Amino acid sequence: MTKTALITGATGGLGTEFVKLFASNGDNLVLVGRNLNKLTTLKESIAYKYSVKVDTIAVDFSEETAAEQIFDHISKMNVQINYLINNAGLGGQGSFVDRTLKEDVSMMKVNMLVPTKLMKLFMPVFVKQGSGRVLNVSSSAAMTPGPLQAEYYATKAYITSLSNAIAYEVKDTGVTVTTLMPGAIDTGFAQAGGLTQTKLFAHGADPVEVAKKGYDAMLKGKLNVFAGLSRSQRPFVSLMPVLPKKALMSIVANQQSNLN
Repeated sequence: MTKTALITGATGGLGTEFVKLFASNGDNLVLVGRNLNKLTTLKESIAYKYSVKVDTIAVDFSEETAAEQIFDHISKMNVQINYLINNAGLGGQGSFVDRTLKEDVSMMKVNMLVPTKLMKLFMPVFVKQGSGRVLNVSSSAAMTPGPLQAEYYATKAYITSLSNAIAYEVKDTGVTVTTLMPGAIDTGFAQAGGLTQTKLFAHGADPVEVAKKGYDAMLKGKLNVFAGLSRSQRPFVSLMPVLPKKALMSIVANQQSNLN
């Protein structure tokens, strides 16, 4: 039986790599993004190359009813979703005092509210049908407070904690919730967030490898998976829970600074 994956943030970075992974497995797709032209172009290329059915939903995640619009659209299509990939994310650098309220509220909507609502809407369906896999793209940033990206780090801590708790709650239902926690990735995310010249994104990971690791972990029903961490970053991330907070935040803040 052919399965269908719903992928948010499908038109760039990790999202496009997830699209390719599911399509190469013969799964049908519902691609969600803000730019209709980009969605249409991606739909045509993926449908042609992989011979799978591809539908698109154009929606702005900063809208209050974005998740409801997606769910209603799926209901009208009469499509059974088997995989929910909450990939869309919004970043942004700057001190808490200097960033605008509008910027921060938009980030919280995209990174926390929409994925929470989508799980709230789709997971009862998954539980009822006794199957379904959720992959939430978080970040290794969830492991620590993040000066100069305070809101972003906090949103990722939220989505990781929420995902883990829900995964436990549904552990006997046939439904799984996996959290992907990558390091810095070489995608348009850094450019959109004004992070391309920072030490943190000086050597971003390959999105192809990160997406594959998340995809495989989701299929196995794993809880959390780290990806895209350099050899020097791996021991640092493992030590985050025990390092003194002030020292840890000093290191994180230094990574937000520009290279020149």
